Amino acid sequence: MAGNGRTVRDLRRANRTAVLQRLYFDGPLSRFELGPATGLSSGSVSNVVADLIADGLVEEAGSVDSDGGRPRTLLRVAPASGHMIGVDVGETRVRVELFDLALTELARTERPLEQQRYEVEVIVDHIRSGIDEVLAAAGLAPERLLGVGIGVPGIVERTAGRGAVVHGQTIGWDAVPLESLLRDGSPLPDGVPYFIDNGARTLGQAEMWFGAGRGAENALVVLFGSGVGASLVTPEVRHGRAVEWGHLTVRVRGRRCRCGALGCLEAYAGAESLLARWSEEGGRVPQDTDEETALTAMLAAAYPADGADADPVALAVLEETAEYLGAGLSDLINLFQPERILMGGWAGLQLGSRFLPAVRRHALSYALRHPAERVTIELGKLGPDAVTVGAAILPLADFFDRGGRRPDPDPTVPAPAWREALRDRVPR
Repeated sequence: MAGNGRTVRDLRRANRTAVLQRLYFDGPLSRFELGPATGLSSGSVSNVVADLIADGLVEEAGSVDSDGGRPRTLLRVAPASGHMIGVDVGETRVRVELFDLALTELARTERPLEQQRYEVEVIVDHIRSGIDEVLAAAGLAPERLLGVGIGVPGIVERTAGRGAVVHGQTIGWDAVPLESLLRDGSPLPDGVPYFIDNGARTLGQAEMWFGAGRGAENALVVLFGSGVGASLVTPEVRHGRAVEWGHLTVRVRGRRCRCGALGCLEAYAGAESLLARWSEEGGRVPQDTDEETALTAMLAAAYPADGADADPVALAVLEETAEYLGAGLSDLINLFQPERILMGGWAGLQLGSRFLPAVRRHALSYALRHPAERVTIELGKLGPDAVTVGAAILPLADFFDRGGRRPDPDPTVPAPAWREALRDRVPR
């Protein structure tokens, strides 16, 4: 037994985790560099590296000259030593992607959702069949997976017996036991875990690890799609926390939101409401098409590329939407005083650089001066796959927390608290 109630096994796992993390985020590194990077002695580094190489998790990646001595061998995490699946239960489609340990995409598939219909059985079937498809495409056996991460709209609660339960009021999901439904007839062995979380939070995690949020201590990552949501990352909440920002009231007795309340930000700023308002004002919204296509048409009408006159209705609705979004962001600035605000999601990326300056201007004008002077507001860097990447990070973080050990195949043995495992995994 080690000090503070920690066993030798705990210390060994923590050392393996420290080495894996630094090689993953900062590698390739030599054994000499791993000492100061991890705080471990040279002997501990040598022992841990030897174990990780024996397990196939670490491999050599060339060498560099040392000061007067023999060249130092560089080490890196072996990309093929683990695989994860990330799933985005989005507003227009279910996207499933298979990644190796370096988060290189190996296979993907998408299942369109008809008119944003979220029948539970349909979503479950899309996820199951999508998992089957990407595994078959890559020729990967299911038992080689570290886990499946899933980003969903709504609040996710972990319960005893039923696993992750999703409360998605805006999509008609009332305490849906998604994890147990996926387990019933699952194509995966019992030892392969599911990790289910809010899609805005998985988007935020991806941007904080690999995107525009890297290096920030305080950040808000905004998901702007059919609706809007946000993820908050602070030193106290390093693993991120989903914020139901879209249901902040911005107008008393305002428009009816799809959650049923009046005056929510989402009733004005989501792509669904944006297109509805364009139609109500007499705009020519394309019929019998999906939201992404319709929003593309709206942008083309408001900002014509050929020098033609802009559609004044589309332009006015977009400008009003920018002000609502800016006002909503000002509340987040005042409440949380972030260093950075990053806007992602398919609609946010589609509106992009044409839309962001107006959002930024309104946000800073409504916010208190001191926090407004400290914040930057930018687009996310990871594109439309950010939610699936963030979802795949969930099993990856659990894998790190286990020191590179695979989940115990016995489902009665509780796994480490992977949400807390993310807390200290933001790269330096």
